[in-house]
Amino acid sequence: MNYRKLGHTDINISEIGFGAWGIGGVTPGPTSYGRTDDSVSIGALNKAFELGINFYDTANVYGNGHSEILIGQTFHQKRTEVVISTKVGCVDFRSPLNFDSGSILETFEGSLRRLKTDYIDLLMLHDPVPEEHEIAEAFDQLMTLKQAGKLRALGISVRNPVDCQYFLDNYAIDALQVNFNLMDHRILELNLLESAMNKGCSIIARTPLCFGFLTDAVDGYTKFDKDDHRSRWPESQRIIWLQGRDLFKSELNCSNTNDIALNALRFCISFDNIASVIPGIISPDEATFNVKASIEGPLSSEEVNGIQQIYKETKFFSKRPVGKTTMAEY
Repeated sequence: MNYRKLGHTDINISEIGFGAWGIGGVTPGPTSYGRTDDSVSIGALNKAFELGINFYDTANVYGNGHSEILIGQTFHQKRTEVVISTKVGCVDFRSPLNFDSGSILETFEGSLRRLKTDYIDLLMLHDPVPEEHEIAEAFDQLMTLKQAGKLRALGISVRNPVDCQYFLDNYAIDALQVNFNLMDHRILELNLLESAMNKGCSIIARTPLCFGFLTDAVDGYTKFDKDDHRSRWPESQRIIWLQGRDLFKSELNCSNTNDIALNALRFCISFDNIASVIPGIISPDEATFNVKASIEGPLSSEEVNGIQQIYKETKFFSKRPVGKTTMAEY
């Protein structure tokens, strides 16, 4: 496993991280990735650690705290050997975002209890939108927690890449978490990698496997469970992504879907200012597979250029205004 520095901090994180939304299990409404088995989830966490993954990304709302509980149970006795990122601002998936300082502090303290720790390595505000949410008070609260030694780094998990520049210009943050994959190059279109680097801020790339559409877990016959947030998406979007997967399989000479999944991860680590790529992991086998991307390393410049050319020539969103998408989960 290779490791990369997080912003201007002294924190080194694995370039392949562990996205922990899935292991949280079901939450009310289509707000999860479906049912899970805790023994399998704990096995996935242990296997990831064994293979060198030290970065674990979670949130208080993933499984209504269950994801944090599993991480706390697994790592509380080796706390200094892992880097834990969690989020505040989303009380639950059915309530409005809340960035007032009292709510932030209450959520933070709950996360500490569930994670069985007295500090958080990276604390991020969860999906604020500049024109909808005033976060200055929340950011001040985060700075107070940092000065008290209760967190090591600050960041923002951004709902839409177009909002990143605003946060970079107005807040001293160590990390931005944002969507990035073969079929979503918005951070490149917006020149955010360079902008973030100039501010000493690292990018954490989520959805590197495009919600499973760059794996063999999804095909044209897949019917998502009612608890799965992907069940809300229009058929037109699913078709576009499945066609896109086939397009990139051809471009990268992939003989099977496992190859395209591996190359999708390798594509994301081909950019220097991406500190970590966080595919969702729900089993030991997935942890083992994802680590292969770090072993094989970045794609060649020729491969990256070919991918970027295809992206420029192809529409990967069923509805896509300039700079934004119409569905928050994209």
